Amino acid sequence: MFTGIVEETGEVVEVEDTDAGRRLRIGTTFADLTGGQSVSVDGACLTVEEYEPGEWFSVFLAAETLDRTTFDSVTAGQEVNLERALAADERFDGHVVQGHVDGTTEVLDVERVGEDWAYTFALPPGLEQYVVEKGSIALDGISLTVARLDEAAGTFSVAIIPTTYHETTLSDTEPGEAVHVEVDVFAKYVERMLGMAERDGADADVDAVREALGEYR
Repeated sequence: MFTGIVEETGEVVEVEDTDAGRRLRIGTTFADLTGGQSVSVDGACLTVEEYEPGEWFSVFLAAETLDRTTFDSVTAGQEVNLERALAADERFDGHVVQGHVDGTTEVLDVERVGEDWAYTFALPPGLEQYVVEKGSIALDGISLTVARLDEAAGTFSVAIIPTTYHETTLSDTEPGEAVHVEVDVFAKYVERMLGMAERDGADADVDAVREALGEYR
């Protein structure tokens, strides 16, 4: 489990392709790594295989991961956002991020607004229903709030403060590039429960949930 609060950016120092999949070696300052540990790499929960504390760690990318992410085109020298799994006694500063990438979306526009930046993205295909104004979304592993939703245009935007801009890979992300998307897992559970309730004919329960969701939005 992660929070979407990026701890540091690391550099992909080696990309190795095998018949089984792809393996990455990533440079990091994390000194407390262990084998089997989970690390969010650009929002994807990956497992540490080998490591040198404070130097690097390696992860394996299976076919499912490559199909859902941009890691099929990752190259040595590329920077990635890194976050270690949340410890039980730490503050929860972002939102619930599983590290299960749902898909990708395209950066459409980047605009400087005073000291901040406004990033506009295309609504990710098949995930549009989970994107709500003022709701949470993880982009390349960064916990962000949807500032504006334009369903007619098929876009949404987020506001980026200087700290987020400078301490993540967003500062190097330009229009036309793709980023990883993880939508709010609670929204997916609600959708699932609504579908089951409708199937079972529980109209009163469905109406109550819809009313509550309407108030939430």
